[in-house]
Amino acid sequence: MAPPPHAAATGAVAARPASDAAPAVTVEEGRLDRDVPRRILADSGFDGVAPAFATALRGAGSYAQAERAAVRHGERLWRRAVDRAQGRGPAGPQEHALSRDDDRPLYWARLAMTRELRAWHAESGLSEAAGVRLLERLESTSRGQEPLAVGGGRDKGLKRIVVTGFDPFTLDRDIRISNPSGAVALALDGTVIRTADGPARVETAVFPVRWGDFADGTVERALRRALPRADLFVTVSQGRVGRIDVERYNGAWRGGFGDNENVSQTGLVPVKDPATQPQWTRTTLPYAGIVAADTGRFPVYDNTSVTEIPAGGTAPVVRPEGPTPGSAARAGGGGDYLSNEIAYRATLLRDRLGLDIPGGHVHTPVLQFGPGNTDPATGSVTDPVFVQNRLDITEQLRAIVRVAAEES
Repeated sequence: MAPPPHAAATGAVAARPASDAAPAVTVEEGRLDRDVPRRILADSGFDGVAPAFATALRGAGSYAQAERAAVRHGERLWRRAVDRAQGRGPAGPQEHALSRDDDRPLYWARLAMTRELRAWHAESGLSEAAGVRLLERLESTSRGQEPLAVGGGRDKGLKRIVVTGFDPFTLDRDIRISNPSGAVALALDGTVIRTADGPARVETAVFPVRWGDFADGTVERALRRALPRADLFVTVSQGRVGRIDVERYNGAWRGGFGDNENVSQTGLVPVKDPATQPQWTRTTLPYAGIVAADTGRFPVYDNTSVTEIPAGGTAPVVRPEGPTPGSAARAGGGGDYLSNEIAYRATLLRDRLGLDIPGGHVHTPVLQFGPGNTDPATGSVTDPVFVQNRLDITEQLRAIVRVAAEES
């Protein structure tokens, strides 16, 4: 792929005037200077990731060199986070301060890297389009998305399972928050699950909690070449307290809840070819088998409830048994936020590609801190109950993926 146009015809980096050099900092990046992110990065040993990337950028004399640095350091961050979660390499300078299964070091380290990239780009003389492309490469590589986008490897005799997770969110409510779906992605990436039908290799990626990225096609770019090579896919996010939901129906509606940039979007899910856009898509996961199986401590439900505007109506109606013919979506089983949207986009892509494979969305329980550690203002970044809850959720999702592979 040719690099985007930039200021210097040769691709060389040229210094900008000082008046143009002030980098924009996103809302997400702005949270980095608070105590909790600093603690998480220091306790995990990921506080050196962004400085190393900044050093590499300072040595870049062209767009091509900067892109190589973004790709190399993005891939390195993803692999380091996966290795840490799976027990390889050091856990961090304080071995017991932050458990290995924690997804938060990946999130905060990536933001520290994107902030360094914006600062470097502001002084580089490269065009805005070049900066956007560099950020895209850093984002996709550090999220595990690029191996999915190229289809990954398909080892002889191995089924292939694609699993996706999300970044932490609602950070202004509690900046300590972790997302168990991200922990699931780190724990399962590259692992082999033994099923009754033989081994299956899991490949994972993590997605941002940002409306704009979804509108720009981040899900489709990552999954378009991955799904035709997959035997099963499961999109995962954090849902309700104390339960797991297999979402039967997904709706084509954005409900407006603020994302990690504090941006709100309400309206139809924006997709290519909206003239053929359905109001609803549905899971092809073996939900009955998943619900019936003993997968772990949390009860698992086949969630069929949706909110719709009935054909000819004007007011939203909750339908416990699913949508009625001709209705307009207002919330899928998984709601009207980005978890519903990734489920909608992935299953719509499955259908538009004409794929006959099992796939759909699973909501994990809300990850909760232990008693006495619930106040964000005074609480610690982790505790034994918090860690055990996340471990239990991860292992139950691993079991659910195994059951889904066996039942399909």
